[in-house]
Amino acid sequence: MTKQKKNYNKTLIACYLGFVTQAITANFAPLLFLTFKGIYGLSLEQIALIPFTFYITQLFVDLAATKYADKIGYRTCVTVSQVISALGLVLLVVLPELLPSPFAGIILSVVLYAIGSGLIEVLVSPVVEACPFKNKDGMMSLLHSFYCWGAVAVILGSTIFFACFGVEHWKILAILWAVIPLANTFNFLTCPIARLPESHEGNSAQKLLRLPLFWLLILLMVCAGASEATMAQWSSAFTESALGVPKAVGDLAGPCLFAAFMGLSRLLYSKWSARLNLAKTMLLSGILCGVCYFVAALSPLPFIGLAGCALCGLAVGIMWPGSLSISAQKCPLGGTALFAFLALAGDLGATLSPTMVGFVSELSGGNLKSGLLVAAAFPLLLVICLLLLKNAKQGRVS
Repeated sequence: MTKQKKNYNKTLIACYLGFVTQAITANFAPLLFLTFKGIYGLSLEQIALIPFTFYITQLFVDLAATKYADKIGYRTCVTVSQVISALGLVLLVVLPELLPSPFAGIILSVVLYAIGSGLIEVLVSPVVEACPFKNKDGMMSLLHSFYCWGAVAVILGSTIFFACFGVEHWKILAILWAVIPLANTFNFLTCPIARLPESHEGNSAQKLLRLPLFWLLILLMVCAGASEATMAQWSSAFTESALGVPKAVGDLAGPCLFAAFMGLSRLLYSKWSARLNLAKTMLLSGILCGVCYFVAALSPLPFIGLAGCALCGLAVGIMWPGSLSISAQKCPLGGTALFAFLALAGDLGATLSPTMVGFVSELSGGNLKSGLLVAAAFPLLLVICLLLLKNAKQGRVS
């Protein structure tokens, strides 16, 4: 038993580093949005297409995973996720210089590491859910907190690197970040991996699609993904341009504090989950998130705007893992298909909302505050979904 527990602890470590890898792929390029704009001459619309490409690629990976992940196998998929994430980060350095269009080079690189990120997102949560540990709600929240700590490490480490060596040497840093997923490949090759129970008839995906409750859970996940990703993707550029602060201050006070508060939220919930009601906690989080978006978008004072960005992390922290836990409780036999569809929904929200912010801001003459104001609709819609779910009956797929 001790050996088995020790081995599954190794599985947890691999999964934790898997989410750190996802944090690297999701947060490194946004720190360079204005750098790309300067050195490659990209417009705000082109920059908006970078997170769009990242999340739309993940979306298609999520969709494919609903059909093929079980057939290919968890271990193969999560191992490939680490290799291709590292490859994409390395090619981000190479392709913009090799191809006639630097923008095309960036997009191709993003597609590659987004495939890796999508595989991580679909499979790491069910791998941990299947591990023989108690307090699954708390364990899921702790797992997802490592995405936040990874984001803090990326932002803080990158800011220190840029301060010491200059942002013009960002290519060296990209290669250094690629070492983490490459090293974690060996963890996934050797750790024990369990599987979730599937529907007895083996066709849970088709049955899920016929459940009205399932679509409400999907909408909940869309809002969770949108609420989190919008501030995560745009807070660096927002604090620099809209609030008029230097890049180092913007990165630390914007996305870094956002990620730190998001990680703190998930860590605290993992500790207190036995004493807290998940649905009520998420309801309060949705309300706070909406307030934070309005504060960031409407405040005339940079300090208050920065506080809105940072505290938004505290509000959104429980949304993604909480939506997964609520869905697993409502549809206990959904299996891998359920988690894949939820990842698909989260990525859909994370694709639509940041892209919408970019286009709305462009139409407003480059005013990012206008874009963030529109994005405030998603946490408010999340609150409505939670209220509708309050009396919803459990869905069965078998």
